[in-house]
Amino acid sequence: MSKTKIVIIGVGAVGATTAYTLLLRERADELVLIDANQGKAKGDAIDMNHGLPFLGKTKVWAGDYEDCRGANIIVITAGAAQKPGESRIDLLKRNAAIFESIVGEVLKVNQDGILLIASNPVDIMSYLTWRKSDWPASRIVGSGTLLDSARFRYLIGEELGIDPRSVHAHIIGEHGDSELPVWSLANVAGTRIAFDEEQKARIFESTRDAAYEIIAAKGATYYAIALALDRICTAILRDEGAVLNVSTLLDDYHGVSDVYLGVPCVVDRTGVREVLKLEISDSERELLHRSAEKLKGLIQSLEA
Repeated sequence: MSKTKIVIIGVGAVGATTAYTLLLRERADELVLIDANQGKAKGDAIDMNHGLPFLGKTKVWAGDYEDCRGANIIVITAGAAQKPGESRIDLLKRNAAIFESIVGEVLKVNQDGILLIASNPVDIMSYLTWRKSDWPASRIVGSGTLLDSARFRYLIGEELGIDPRSVHAHIIGEHGDSELPVWSLANVAGTRIAFDEEQKARIFESTRDAAYEIIAAKGATYYAIALALDRICTAILRDEGAVLNVSTLLDDYHGVSDVYLGVPCVVDRTGVREVLKLEISDSERELLHRSAEKLKGLIQSLEA
């Protein structure tokens, strides 16, 4: 059986926590950390190696872009950090330039892996990566609204006093301010969730604004997104065919095309194997179109 290898590019708060989560859960045989700050990557690798007597046999090291060769998954978390009060979209121009360089280096040595994008604004970064790579869109996967949906389910579960794993509910669209809750399909064991409009508004606002609250409190979000990225990596490496709300290229998804957005997708060893078309309401469809147009406008502004 061939060895599995995951590369993390960018070992700030999100990258380092993701690497540690993957290590704890023994997701891959080899784990490589790459960062512009080579000392930080080396320090994290040494620190993790010192814990190996308590774990399995994962090989961890700080590397460079050459180490992307042969990687099954390359997780990109690098980019400018989101500042308190700053929207994800405000990061766009700063991170677009960073990504241009990173993706170019990766493509020199790896043409067969899957690129998993987590840097914000993740939908636009994923779209730009897809255009630059000339790879099938299935192999450029954004973390999308997987975390947003997890937050949504958690808050619904809190309201109902039910384990969030038993809640089935989706956030789709942009991973950001224009995302939308699919209340029309939200359910527990097939039973519709009967919240009033005030409850719905409160839960969705808490979901949408969660990152801002956390950033204001401690400077960054990283635990939950690390778990989300671990979930995506696991679905890929185990060829699960898991349904996850990741960001992918849409082609006539309720009339939306040529943009990356978070929607339920079947994820396996090929990346996004299939996009699942939710039967959303007319009002939800309108909000999805608004989300798509917002991102398309921002992408066009980069090209102006």
